[in-house]
Amino acid sequence: MSMDLPNRLSEQLLGKEGPTRQKAARLVVDLAYTAKSDGFIEVDNAHVSGVSVITGGHGLRRFLSDLSDDKDGTVVIPTTLNSAGCDKERMKEMDIAWPNFLEQQFEIIYAYEQLGIEATLSCTPYDRGIESQQGIASWAESNAVCFSNSWTSLITNRESGLSALATALTGFAPRWGLHLEENRIPNIHVKVTCELEKLSDWSILGDWIGKQVLPDWKLPWGPMPLIEGLPDHVSFASKKALTAAAANYGSPMLWATGHSTDPPLDKDSNGNWIAPKGGWQGELIFGDIELESRYQELAPKGKVDLVVIGCPQASAEEIRRTASAVRSYAEMGQKIPNQRLWVFTSQANYDLAKGDGSIDILEESGAVVLRDTCPEVTPYNREHYNHLLTNSLKAEHYLTSGLNRLPTSVMSIEDCVAHAFDPTLADGPTPSLESKSQPQHESTKTVKTGLKSITGSGLESQNDFSVIGKAMVSDVPITYLGYVNRDTGVIEETGHPLDGEAIEDTILIYPKGSGSTVAPYVLMGLVYTGKGPKAIINRDVCPLTLPACSLLNVPYGHGFEQDPCLEINDGDIVEMSRKDGVVSLKILERNL
Repeated sequence: MSMDLPNRLSEQLLGKEGPTRQKAARLVVDLAYTAKSDGFIEVDNAHVSGVSVITGGHGLRRFLSDLSDDKDGTVVIPTTLNSAGCDKERMKEMDIAWPNFLEQQFEIIYAYEQLGIEATLSCTPYDRGIESQQGIASWAESNAVCFSNSWTSLITNRESGLSALATALTGFAPRWGLHLEENRIPNIHVKVTCELEKLSDWSILGDWIGKQVLPDWKLPWGPMPLIEGLPDHVSFASKKALTAAAANYGSPMLWATGHSTDPPLDKDSNGNWIAPKGGWQGELIFGDIELESRYQELAPKGKVDLVVIGCPQASAEEIRRTASAVRSYAEMGQKIPNQRLWVFTSQANYDLAKGDGSIDILEESGAVVLRDTCPEVTPYNREHYNHLLTNSLKAEHYLTSGLNRLPTSVMSIEDCVAHAFDPTLADGPTPSLESKSQPQHESTKTVKTGLKSITGSGLESQNDFSVIGKAMVSDVPITYLGYVNRDTGVIEETGHPLDGEAIEDTILIYPKGSGSTVAPYVLMGLVYTGKGPKAIINRDVCPLTLPACSLLNVPYGHGFEQDPCLEINDGDIVEMSRKDGVVSLKILERNL
């Protein structure tokens, strides 16, 4: 496959703008060839994820350290930075029991600033961050991707932290995925038959949709629902809650009849949307039963240690709603004990809420208002906090993962505030963390017999190689952040076919990475420490895996003539080789 490169990208690839941009250009070109892109697109702005010490970890710190030596290797387009793991002005209140956490956090932020990135430390660049709401972006924060594609004219693929950084350094991205209008088509039809009144209702809806996805649904760009039946008025915070939770399961965009742009579908004579070519992958109804049953499942069933609001970082509306709920208690002379309420927001919204008095109401009542950080990327001191309460399904999704492994309950803002003031509302022992096995974990693999060889493609930047090893195979995606132990490389995801197995020294074969856009840094950290795989094969185009393989030269294959996830047994001994751009996978010994 040949491809014409823009002149500047070609010069960057040759190293004419320094080694940092050369590495970034190599990654951009690798992704373009893998995605079978027809070319490249100039990008207006970027947003980079992977900032907190507990998300990027060792892989992030070492990678940024490697880049910092090149003084000319700075970004060429406006680029903002995701939220950090702490508020440097509130370290005493946060009581982080992580050795040298603040020092490591400053090291990461400083390295990004040396690259010319604006340290906004916000996970909501669409909320008083990047002003433009149109054009082409390269964003690596999942909630921001879904928000911008759904509610604005700004178009971005669901980038990884590394692919967004590569675009920021070069100014170019492969033209593929959601850049192409033919790929922005809804694939799930959702009818809402209940009233959505609280912000947490919207969050539950977004998360619930993702939970219904089945393994055999064809969703090449992730779940993209068309939602009907929403109320006439949808506030900014409601939109934010819906898309943030939908992004938990990889949704890069959605359509809401009457509130977003119309989907590219026709209507029948009765005004109903006609299903896209190939039909709906799923037709779902979300009603009172679905909403109430989720509230019952998520309600606190034991002592709540801490209440956290603002995931993603609280908008001005969320801060005001929280302050209004707090004021009703404060006016009666009550005070939040032991600073049990933490409200997370961006610096921009903090300044706005400070001006209207909301911050004073919160802080005078005993709440802690935190800037520059977010509930899911904060390390909690487990001597004090072992059960959290929040209004966000995004927070619940990640807090219960391997990042913190904290039992987390969900209620409305008003109920959260009530629990903050009265610790006895959910009295009893601290609940244990319940394992969550999702429908997406269902495997369709069957044991294969007979020796065979299949061929695919490699990365444009890699030379020929030959690797022999034990295959570790799944037809279910792997979620690196939170579900692959960053120290041991063991998959820790209940219900996953590979749960409990270590990826170290294997030829790892899986459809693609899922979950957080920080995934490449977790993989890189494992490779740096010798706990990573010796080679990787993906069935699907995977911007969460490819960047780490490209930058660290981990042998990589994709685009096979037959699905390697189904043709190779877990435990087979295989030889993976590359010659003249063709990657061959040969089975040497079957595991039967």
